[in-house]
Formats: sequence, C-alpha cells, structure tokens
Amino acid sequence: MASNRYNLCVRIRKLHDWNLTTAEARNLQNRLAFDVCRVGSVTEPRFIAGIDVRTPVRSKGSGTAAVVVLEYPGLELVEVKTVEGEISFPYVPGLLSFREAPLILQAFTQITHTPDLIMVDGQGIAHPRRLGIAAHLGLFFDIPTIGCAKSRLCGTHEIPGFEPGNYTELMDNHESIGVVLRTKLNTNPVFVSIGNKISIEDAIFWVMRCCRGYRLPEPTRLAHQAAGGNLKIAVKV
Repeated sequence: MASNRYNLCVRIRKLHDWNLTTAEARNLQNRLAFDVCRVGSVTEPRFIAGIDVRTPVRSKGSGTAAVVVLEYPGLELVEVKTVEGEISFPYVPGLLSFREAPLILQAFTQITHTPDLIMVDGQGIAHPRRLGIAAHLGLFFDIPTIGCAKSRLCGTHEIPGFEPGNYTELMDNHESIGVVLRTKLNTNPVFVSIGNKISIEDAIFWVMRCCRGYRLPEPTRLAHQAAGGNLKIAVKV
C-alpha cells in the first residue's frame, strides 16, 4: 500500500513504513506522539468522515476497513468506501493502528469528498503512549480528528452523570487524556479523546452534535455498519 498516494481531494502524508516489529512500533509511537496537535477548532464543517475496521477474530486474516462521509448539518450519507485485505500485524494491545491503519489509508485514497473533520472508532491520545489509532491517522491526514471509542484502553475516571452531555475526565499518570462522555440516557458512555488538530472541548462538542438518538455518533456508527457489511442506508446523490 502506497501511503503517499493522492486521490482527488485528500492528501495522505507518508510518515513511515509498516514492516515493523512490535518493539519498533512502540518506539515509533513514542516519537510520533510529540507531533500530535492538541489544539484547534472546527467551524461549519461541510463533510464529516467516519472510520471503522472489522478485523479477524484470530491474530491474522482478512479485514475490512470502511470510510463513510456525511454531509453536515443533516448528516446525510454521501459516500461509502470499503477495502478488504489481509491483516498481517499481530494483535497486541496498544498497537491497533499497525493492524488497521494500512487498510484505512487505502480506503481513504478512494474517497472523493474532502472531510473537514474525521471521527475514528478508537482511541486518540487516550493511549499509554498517547498515540492511539485516531491520533496516528490524524497525523497521516493532517485533518482535525477525534477518537471516539466504545471502551477504555487506559486511565481512570469517575462515573459521569446520566444526562446526555455529562462527562468526567479520563486521567492517566496525573494527565488528562480524554473524557468519558454520556451521549444517550441510560446507555454506557463513550471515551472521547483528541486525535489531531482539535481541542478536547471541540471534540466533545462535535461528538454530541453528531449523535442522533444513538450511543455512537453517526459517522462512526455508520462506518461500523459498513465495515460489517450491514449498511442499508441509501447514499445521497
């Protein structure tokens, strides 16, 4: 996969190769974490992209990466791209992006709408080395990126209030690395963190703006369906 390819609208930076050992991958995360921008805002986005990947149950096998693009503010689906390929990197907690990002980048070379904001089903800086998949991808795309995960990878937190929009800080080694955000009444919260080029306040704002009656924001909810082959919504033309 040529990660420095260009499509019609999205420039993907070439940061590194993917043929790495687990030790090399961890060292790379430690280095790249310093490049993540933890400030920034998004105003009046036209397109918001969502990313998710279906990976094999076993360490290796075939996986599917999905990228969906929604038009804001209506959140109408305007584009869906999926790529299936072999997952060769082993399953190691904290190294998810080295399994999934190559397929995601390949899918991104095919989209024809430029997203102003990207939401990833995964961690941003809420990661032991502060470079989860959303932060890693954010560096490749150089576009404001948010991590919105369904479960916690690291850190401790209090239970947020039960009203939508309530949140508590996610802390790790005395550092705030994200928030635990209640997006829907009587449902489990999600774990929101900075991916790249956005503040945590803006990340919270946009996750809530993109939740339309479900626990997950529409971009990652639909990307999850697309990766699993279950997206039945017609694309706006």
